[in-house]
Amino acid sequence: MLTMAAQKADSPRRWASESLLLGVSAAFLVVNFLALDLLRPGLNRLSHWLPLVLWGTCAVVGKRLLDRKLPGHDPVIFPLAMFLSGWGLVLIERLAPNFADRQILWLVLSVGAMLLAAALPHLLRWLRNYRYSLLVAGLGLLAGTIVLGTNPSGQAGAPELWLGFGPIFVQPSEILKIILAAFLASYLAEQYPAMRAAGLASEGRRLGLSPRVVGPVLLMWGLSVVILVWQRDLGTAALFFVVFLVLLYIASGHSLILVSGGLLLLIAGIIAYREFSVVRLRVDIWLNPWPEADARAFQIVQSLLAFAAGGIFGQGVGQGSPVYIPVVHSDFVFAALAEEWGLLGIVAALVCILALFTRGLRIGIQQQGRPFQALLAVGLSTLLAAQSLLITGGVLKVLPLTGVTLPFMSYGGSSLLASFIIVGLLLRLSTPEANHAVHP
Repeated sequence: MLTMAAQKADSPRRWASESLLLGVSAAFLVVNFLALDLLRPGLNRLSHWLPLVLWGTCAVVGKRLLDRKLPGHDPVIFPLAMFLSGWGLVLIERLAPNFADRQILWLVLSVGAMLLAAALPHLLRWLRNYRYSLLVAGLGLLAGTIVLGTNPSGQAGAPELWLGFGPIFVQPSEILKIILAAFLASYLAEQYPAMRAAGLASEGRRLGLSPRVVGPVLLMWGLSVVILVWQRDLGTAALFFVVFLVLLYIASGHSLILVSGGLLLLIAGIIAYREFSVVRLRVDIWLNPWPEADARAFQIVQSLLAFAAGGIFGQGVGQGSPVYIPVVHSDFVFAALAEEWGLLGIVAALVCILALFTRGLRIGIQQQGRPFQALLAVGLSTLLAAQSLLITGGVLKVLPLTGVTLPFMSYGGSSLLASFIIVGLLLRLSTPEANHAVHP
């Protein structure tokens, strides 16, 4: 009773915090859309302002439905996701206006999927109980890209990682990463009491790492990675590996997992460098791009110049020249942000992503005693953080380029959809109802 009373007392504060964050986000977007409007007097104002109107509709409707269906949800996660996605709309409207209409339609669909993931009362139970069926279906779609895969750009030799359904293109690996995180969380959570009962846990809290425990999960994870490597989607393969290591480490408590995982990643990188020309090219460009500055390293060199031009305060929205970077609205949107918003913009974006990650970890900590919910929250949060680290590190030349997108901000419907589904699941996990959502 005390807990329920505390939640009711805290409800107005949650509502006010979420409303304030959404209001600040809306003000930021209005200012930037207005700046773009003034800089381009000849543009079609209806098509220019429509993305902002639809964004605002998604924010208002999303908040109202979340307040009604999940009154105890985390008040920070949804505003952060909307802020980053809105900032992404500004960047796409600035860099590739022809793609802005598609991105806002994907945003509407993604917010709808987020609300569905957050509101479905039995979704967590389905993710746990039907993990093998979901993973097999996801792997089937991923394997389908080997035969039926295409690339929306139509460029010859580009990775064919999408499945086309008329005018709609879907990247199965984006949905598979959520399924894989749920599979790992479900399997490891199920093994936890079994290992304790068998006396194989250390100090009553850690899982034994016998082949019987890790064998099935290693097999299913390995199959996913093999298909991704076959498709040359090495960035997503690396992302899967990071999430696998983090969840296995948290479930087992063995620090040796991180050490051995790092060594395996290094060995895999050496093998990939020797066997895959695309990896060899990216590593060579990462180590020294300047001899190829006008050819194969043109993209990363222009990205570095954009960071340098941005300085601390940036050139101002619409004032820089990020359009010289090939595919800037997708792979290098972070470089465009750096040039026009400067170091302050970089810090703001990274702080938002870090806040999403820490809120997810906080949810995992709150779910202690419920292994599936805790592991799922950590796994989903790690997906967003690791993906952001891979792409920002690549654009900054701290890491080799991997080809993954920046969550919420890069152009790409599948990535946006997957990111908002993750948000929906985290919102569900942040509520008291999540405590009873797995077992009837």
